[in-house]
Amino acid sequence: MYDYHMHTRVSFDGHDSGLAMALAAKERGLKEICFTDHLDYTPELDMVFDTERYNAEYDALEVPGLLIRRGLEFGLTPENPEQLKKDLGRRHFDFVLGSVHLIDGVDVYFAPYWQEKGYEKGLRLFLERTLECVRVHEDYDVLGHLTYVSKARGTPNHALIRYDDHRAILDEILRELVKHGKGMELNTSGIDRCGGPLPTLDYFQRFHELGGKIVTVGSDAHDVSRAGQYTHEMVAELKKIFGYVCTFADRKPIFHKA
Repeated sequence: MYDYHMHTRVSFDGHDSGLAMALAAKERGLKEICFTDHLDYTPELDMVFDTERYNAEYDALEVPGLLIRRGLEFGLTPENPEQLKKDLGRRHFDFVLGSVHLIDGVDVYFAPYWQEKGYEKGLRLFLERTLECVRVHEDYDVLGHLTYVSKARGTPNHALIRYDDHRAILDEILRELVKHGKGMELNTSGIDRCGGPLPTLDYFQRFHELGGKIVTVGSDAHDVSRAGQYTHEMVAELKKIFGYVCTFADRKPIFHKA
């Protein structure tokens, strides 16, 4: 089994070492993981991990019986495709997860965004900005947690986002992913927080109908308690739709049917 979205102390909001996270993943029966530490840019702060620290944390890390890949979670904005190209030159990555966290420099995870926008406008802007990002970005592999806002700490509504309520723009987003050969992540962190994965399985059924091929599963764990959480169950669910799930090596997808 696989977990392709994990954070360690290399991320600004991570808590545990790479070794501790890897051992927790192995204890829960995982066979392969990928560390995807944050790289987000805001007007006030570059949340740029220290490349030397990243290398020191992971390059010599080995756990027998566990395959460990090195990745990155890059915060997509419509303005930063060239910045991503530059950052990818820092070192080798097996996998790049592209996620939308910021709208005009404000993190949608926190209350000020929702206090200013309100729920309906805030959600609409988030989906519109996601569409802009997947249209202009080429250098990521998989779109992370498409319905990220459901688990945002500051949102007034933690409900899962129903596909049919936003079908037009969600279809546009998924068609752009298909057009550019990008994948979609099933993020398990919403299961105990929102009542289902982010996004829910009907998004993946629609992605499959539109020709989507690449799908990954990630816990979005920031500490050992959540490493690998619900990944076994969600891998099984995606295999019912696609017949496989994906991992990555050297930025190329590997399709696991068994």
